[in-house]
Amino acid sequence: MDHQHGYYLEDLTVGMTASYEKTFTAQDIEAFATITGDTNPVHIDEAYAATTPFKARIAHGMLSAGLISTVLGTQLPGPGCIYLEQQIKFRAPVYIKDTVVATVTIEDINQRRGRVSLKTQCFVNDKLVADGTASMMVDKKN
Repeated sequence: MDHQHGYYLEDLTVGMTASYEKTFTAQDIEAFATITGDTNPVHIDEAYAATTPFKARIAHGMLSAGLISTVLGTQLPGPGCIYLEQQIKFRAPVYIKDTVVATVTIEDINQRRGRVSLKTQCFVNDKLVADGTASMMVDKKN
């Protein structure tokens, strides 16, 4: 793999894994709200969030999902792959100053179709906060 092109389909094996981690700040959450228009007060209003079951502001779930995209697009399978599908369940909240570790693991490779299925998970301190699967289109060498 190089920075211009990730793994080719023939270079991948079931069980390969990669991770990326980021600590979310209030500024990250506010920027995401501005970019997407998702201004749900549970994300941006501390007083409102205090009245919810979470008791504090939480990050948008799609911020964690974005870290999965980072792993897929930059590491495994890496640059040049195409994100086709994502199924995800958000299992627990992510708070400001939480460090999220996004991990992907190859579960299946379809050589004929040029498709790779991966388990996608996000953790905060070993606690599963997001769980799902992704499907990627990956180039063949020939």
